[in-house]
Amino acid sequence: MKQSIRASVRTRANDCCEYCQAQASFSHDSFSVEHIIPSSLNGNDDLSNLVWSCLSYNNIKYTSTTAIDAETGQVVPLFHPRLDAWADHFEWSEDSTLLTGKTPVGRATISRLQLNRFGVVNYRRVLVLAGEHPPR
Repeated sequence: MKQSIRASVRTRANDCCEYCQAQASFSHDSFSVEHIIPSSLNGNDDLSNLVWSCLSYNNIKYTSTTAIDAETGQVVPLFHPRLDAWADHFEWSEDSTLLTGKTPVGRATISRLQLNRFGVVNYRRVLVLAGEHPPR
């Protein structure tokens, strides 16, 4: 992928993961440009199909575009950063360490991408104490 495309995606995301809002400058995880619709499912390299993401979520998501919402049992699309508003689907717990899904899409995305894994929650806890999380 061209460096100019990578830079555009990163800048558009304000250098934060578009799924979990992790800030690349503080993250223990590498970041990558991820395809919302995977190349293997005919997704393209157009900016509208690219997202700035923690590498681990990219690896976990792999070719998934849907997941099951445990609350409703429905198969729903994963959060689509180009079409969906983050705040419509997610909110932070009172202590800002856990993501909570407000909708079936939010809940299924949190579950499928493991957005509240132990290491990620610990990372958020430290950043909250430092006054750096959630991002502004």
